Amino acid sequence: MEKIFSVTLAGGKKTDVFFASSRDSFIDDGFIVTDSNAMQHLGGRRPDVVLPPGENEKNWSSVDTILSSALSAGLARDSLFIGFGGGVILDMTGFAASVYMRGARLSLIPTTLLSMVDATLGGKTGIDYCGGKNLVGTFFPAESVIIAPWTLKTLSGKEYRSGLGEVLKHAVLSSDERLFHFLEENRDAVIARDDDIITEMIKLSLEVKISYIERDPEEKKGIRSALNLGHTFSHALESYMDYGVSHGEGVAWGMEAAIRAGVALGITPDDLAKRTLSLLSMYGYDEDYAIDDFDAYFSAIGKDKKKSNGTVKFILMEGQGRPVLRELSGKDVMHAISKS
Repeated sequence: MEKIFSVTLAGGKKTDVFFASSRDSFIDDGFIVTDSNAMQHLGGRRPDVVLPPGENEKNWSSVDTILSSALSAGLARDSLFIGFGGGVILDMTGFAASVYMRGARLSLIPTTLLSMVDATLGGKTGIDYCGGKNLVGTFFPAESVIIAPWTLKTLSGKEYRSGLGEVLKHAVLSSDERLFHFLEENRDAVIARDDDIITEMIKLSLEVKISYIERDPEEKKGIRSALNLGHTFSHALESYMDYGVSHGEGVAWGMEAAIRAGVALGITPDDLAKRTLSLLSMYGYDEDYAIDDFDAYFSAIGKDKKKSNGTVKFILMEGQGRPVLRELSGKDVMHAISKS
């Protein structure tokens, strides 16, 4: 395995990030939590907990299954929890590890593009609660993250596109244009999941995320909140549509809404807006999800965990790599999501 990053996060804890170039010996000995979809990549290793896949399983019941299984297995505080799968499994395994005996060891092995670029780094753990995404959770960085790009070959087109939505978001948030140019120039190879291209894309995407989370590991300075570009719109959409929209597709839709809102308010420059919307269209993220019940959609926005003093604010873009936090009126939101 190749160590590519060492990231300092909450409480001064470090997360080492590795790339695994083959299927051989990339999983440490530990308490493996996975789901029935990701099991195929374990290479004969026997998992300790296998959960059903899907966002609907991201709940107290699943965490209780992990914790009770860990207790039955005799795990101690220095035991290693290994989350193996997509973002749902990683978030729940991290949450379980963070509360087991007040904090056990944790390693994360993502098997989807979305989890590789979004759910592994940063230390956020959690479950969905009362209709809101990730309303219950902790900051608990993993000691290691192991990325195996070859697992992406088995993803469905929809699941792969879900991860690309987050990658495109990082391109807009980057302080330079390397990832943006890379995505514009390598579109066909990215879609085809070329091994070398995908590996480089993941590295560039993670570099952007690291630049934000290292400066604000517990999201207390307002820096890290920039990574929520498109998310307030997206989380409400996902909840409104009962999670029939994947997270990455929702983020792409939400990013377009944020760009439209920024242009309407004179915050986002036209050139960045045109380039961003062109990139989204280039990768097929131009769906128009119909919001027929605006009251229900606004109610979902009201459950957003990123509220401050009872007010929901949105990430808008002043320029490439220049996010700002702004409150939007109901009229502003309606205009942004209705494309009118």
